[in-house]
Amino acid sequence: MTSAIPDEAAIRERLRGVMDPEAGFNIVDLGLVYRVAIEPPRVIVEMTMTSPACPLGDMITGEAHEAIAPALPPGWSADIRLVWEPPWQPSMMSKAGKAHFGWNGDA
Repeated sequence: MTSAIPDEAAIRERLRGVMDPEAGFNIVDLGLVYRVAIEPPRVIVEMTMTSPACPLGDMITGEAHEAIAPALPPGWSADIRLVWEPPWQPSMMSKAGKAHFGWNGDA
């Protein structure tokens, strides 16, 4: 843990280390992270899966929690929320995500 309060960019960078094993790419560039809010003494992350039927939701949210926890000041917590609205679409991927899959333009 650190004593510095993280910002949204720092949290997103840590979440780039969390991979969706089915897609083989990180959850940020896949567009699965919808919102990061810093609300002392916690960080709230709203994220989704590529499908509500994804069997890996618990595993991926657990890894997201583990990725964020070391960046939080003492006494802070990470609140990872799985949401389904709006439904994920390939067009939500970053340019890096689209390039990874060889997609040009919006899907």
